[in-house]
Amino acid sequence: MASRRPLPASIASRAFTVTEALACGLSRRMLQGSRFVKIHPGIYASAQLEQALTVLVAADLLTLPADVCLSHTTALHWYGVTVGSASTRHYSTNSTSQTRLKNVVLHRRLGTLHPRMLHGVRILGPDRTLVDCGTVLDSVDLVRAGDWLVRLGLTTPDVAQRYSEQRHLDGVVRTRSSATLVRERVDSVRETDVRLTLVACRLPEPETNGVIRDDRGRFLARGDLVYRRWKIVIEYDGWHHERNAEQRSKDILRRERLEAAGWRVIVVTHDDMGHPTSVVARVWEALSLAGYAGSAPVYDRARIRTLRDL
Repeated sequence: MASRRPLPASIASRAFTVTEALACGLSRRMLQGSRFVKIHPGIYASAQLEQALTVLVAADLLTLPADVCLSHTTALHWYGVTVGSASTRHYSTNSTSQTRLKNVVLHRRLGTLHPRMLHGVRILGPDRTLVDCGTVLDSVDLVRAGDWLVRLGLTTPDVAQRYSEQRHLDGVVRTRSSATLVRERVDSVRETDVRLTLVACRLPEPETNGVIRDDRGRFLARGDLVYRRWKIVIEYDGWHHERNAEQRSKDILRRERLEAAGWRVIVVTHDDMGHPTSVVARVWEALSLAGYAGSAPVYDRARIRTLRDL
C-alpha cells in the first residue's frame, strides 16, 4: 500500500479553509476522510492536531467578522488565566453580524471596542474582560480571575475596581462588588478560596503573601495568608503528596523557624478545602488562642459562593 503523502507544511499545524486545501492539492473527498476533522462548515484541520484553544480560535477567525476581539472567559484563557470554562468561545464585535458556529458566542457591542493584540489576535483589555466575565462567572470566580490578572501584572486591584466603577456595561454590578476583594501577591486560586472562605465566615481578612521577620528584622518566611497581629500563618499546600524528601525537609525547617519565633502555622491542603467548615474552625481556634476577641465565625455556604454583604 502506498504511504500517505505528508500534509503541506502550510496547513499541517493549523485550521484551514476548503479553498486553501484545494490549492494545496487536496480534494474535497480527501477532506471527508479520517485524516481530517471538520471544525466548522468549510473549515478543517488535521485529525492529529490537538484542538487547543489557539487552533480553535484560529479556525473561528477564518469565518467571523474582521473586527472581532476575544472577550469574556475566552479572553481570560488567552491571557493565561484559566478560570471558567473554555468550551464556549466568546468574541465581541461592533458589526451587526450573527453566527451559528458551534461553541461560539458573538457579542454585538454598541460602544466602540478598544482591543489590543496578543499572540497575533485582537483581544479586549484585562479590566474590560473582567467586567464582561461578570455575565458568565460567579462572584468567587471573578475574584479568582482578578487575583490572577494582578499576579500576571496585567492590572492592579485599584485599576480593576476603578474601571468597574466608571463603566456601565453588562456584568458590571457583580464585578464591582468582586473587584473590591481582588488583592495583590496571591499565588494561586486556592489561596483566593481560603481567604474568601474566612472572610465570608466573618473572620478577619488575612494579609496575602506577607513577609515575616523575626524580632531582629531578619527574614524568616513569606506566608501565603498572614494574621500578623496574632502571629498566625496559613499555608495552602496543594502538592504535599508530591513533594520530594528534600522539599519536605525544607518545609519542616521553615515551619520550625516560624514556630520558634512564636508563629502558629496552619497548613491547608486540597483535601481540607472539601470540608471548609473544618478549615474555618481551625483558624478560629488559633485566633482565639492568640487573643482575638471578635465574634465566632458564621458558616453560610450561599454567602461564600456569592460573597454577599462582604
